[in-house]
Amino acid sequence: MDNTLLQSRIDFGAMKRDVYTYLHAEGFLEAILPLTEYTTSMLIEQAKRQGLDASRYEETMRITRQHEIVGMSDASLEPEAEWLLSELEGEYVLAVVTNNAEEAAREALTRTGIAERFQLIVGREGMTEMKPGPSGYHEVVKRTGIPAEQWLSIGDSWIDGRGSIDAGIRFVGYQTKDEELASRGVEPIARLTRLSQLLDTIRAAEQS
Repeated sequence: MDNTLLQSRIDFGAMKRDVYTYLHAEGFLEAILPLTEYTTSMLIEQAKRQGLDASRYEETMRITRQHEIVGMSDASLEPEAEWLLSELEGEYVLAVVTNNAEEAAREALTRTGIAERFQLIVGREGMTEMKPGPSGYHEVVKRTGIPAEQWLSIGDSWIDGRGSIDAGIRFVGYQTKDEELASRGVEPIARLTRLSQLLDTIRAAEQS
């Protein structure tokens, strides 16, 4: 969702540092971690494996929500997003899978006028493991009854690609960094620089 549908102002670096500082202080993360190799969601999953309890997990979520609220308060649509959704609406089932809180995601999508275009919005509350885990995508397949092989996923980050592919869903990269994808073993079926290019990708996928 962030930087694919919406031009998010979330400072993910600051979010990651704040989450790490808290979880390390509480004894759930090591003092020396290669933070450049971790996303915020990966730090949280690591802490959960180390026994992160419900109350400290909720405090961690409060920290992330604060960053999300600030970063999405003035988020605008990505170029061509509204046009693309108008082209897809009614012909395809549209879903959002985001590591953001569902409430924050729905609020941002509503404020920008596109929430009703989506049949399903899966936030982190609907996942057993956040992206790069495949849980959110499994949830989409489960709730809609549409097999994974009939879906296409589009995202701007390797975590979108890793989660999609591990769920058996073909991934389309949008303004992605090739080196970053390659380092994580993510191979998209297409790489887009503009959202309008997705229509040709969909047609090609339907014919394959």
